[in-house]
Amino acid sequence: MVSFDIIFKHATLVNHDGEAVGDIGIRDGKISAIGDLGSNSTANEIINCTGLHILPGFIDTQVHFREPGLEHKENLKTGSLGAVMGGVTAVFEMPNTNPLTINESAFHDKISRASNSMHCDFAFYIGGTHENTDQLSRLEKLPGCAGVKVFMGSSTGSLLVQDDDGVRAILNAISRRAAFHSEDEYLLEEQKHFRVENDPASHPVWRDVEVALRSTKRLVRLARETGSNIHVLHISTGEEMEFLSQHKDIASVEVTPHHLTLDASEYQNLGTLLQMNPPVRDISHQQKIWEGVANGVADILGSDHAPHTLEEKSAPYPQSPSGMTGVQTFVPIMLDHVNEGKLSLQRLVDMTSAGPNRLFGIAGKGRMAVGYDADLTIVDMKRRATITNEWIESRAGWTPYDGKKVTGWPVGTIIRGKKIMWEGELITKSAGIPIRFNDALN
Repeated sequence: MVSFDIIFKHATLVNHDGEAVGDIGIRDGKISAIGDLGSNSTANEIINCTGLHILPGFIDTQVHFREPGLEHKENLKTGSLGAVMGGVTAVFEMPNTNPLTINESAFHDKISRASNSMHCDFAFYIGGTHENTDQLSRLEKLPGCAGVKVFMGSSTGSLLVQDDDGVRAILNAISRRAAFHSEDEYLLEEQKHFRVENDPASHPVWRDVEVALRSTKRLVRLARETGSNIHVLHISTGEEMEFLSQHKDIASVEVTPHHLTLDASEYQNLGTLLQMNPPVRDISHQQKIWEGVANGVADILGSDHAPHTLEEKSAPYPQSPSGMTGVQTFVPIMLDHVNEGKLSLQRLVDMTSAGPNRLFGIAGKGRMAVGYDADLTIVDMKRRATITNEWIESRAGWTPYDGKKVTGWPVGTIIRGKKIMWEGELITKSAGIPIRFNDALN
């Protein structure tokens, strides 16, 4: 008789090798067996998952949880609560906090804060600046570090490296894949006159296609000069998607649920709630981004969860900040797209678990396989539900999808074999630990 801590039985398992009905046995936080575990197996808990799909745990590789310094918008605890309530098992958090996460002391402070409060597993980016370039080769290898993040265009916070020399120096200093917010700061400054007071629909006119494309072309040229691998975040234009298709040997590509779901026609209803950097654009760009998902140019999905309070968002444009919540709606929005036939469930798995594993060298996560962490996102593909502001756990307390009906819903969030969320209830609190990376294993 084989014993396990927990067995999930009769689920449809969706993995890198396809879909099949089967069982998963978990022991000591790891996947110990996959298949038909039959009558020769026992467990402390056996959960019948007939009719449910089990996916490898969703890894959201771009969130802003605002701690330290901006906790009135969000903190590590509330942001991660939204993650697990939405079916996300691990996150990469961004460095534009206050103080900025650009040195070892600030990084260790975030690790310490997270280890006592976050509900999901986590990694933190180090921000690349002109001043810390000589430290980055060491900082990027710190345990729990997702890599280096660089802002080529200004967004929330004061991290900015807009010049070629600065970007080149960072790429020469590091060995891991760096992530980039790719908008051209020089053109943003030139085009500020395109912003129309009280008209957020002018946001994509100011931050237009050329702002994004010019920056991304510069970035790819610098990556080739330095022999570096780069990760281009939140692609918002069809032109970038076409250009990056020619440079997949060095450039990986992230797309977001909001650029795949929302379009510029909704500025009329959502106003500044739709305001993001880079912007939500017209439907033709959304269609091109979907083509990038279909043809494999897009590697992974990230939510770019970037909360601000409703009071802050109600300021007249352009005084209003860019950003929206997204980590909690990540899974249901994308499951709804699967049910609409926009992508397969296996492609979604690839973009949210296996893809992050490949790009960032995550140790022990990203697949349902024996020996891997037992991180599982359990979903009901047939459940119909309505996303509401009241469901959102973020301190910001709102979502641009308020009132949206979806088909497909997260039922359980399992992290290292622990039930964290089950059927909308938080079962286990503050269980998160740092993610391990192959490049930084001691």
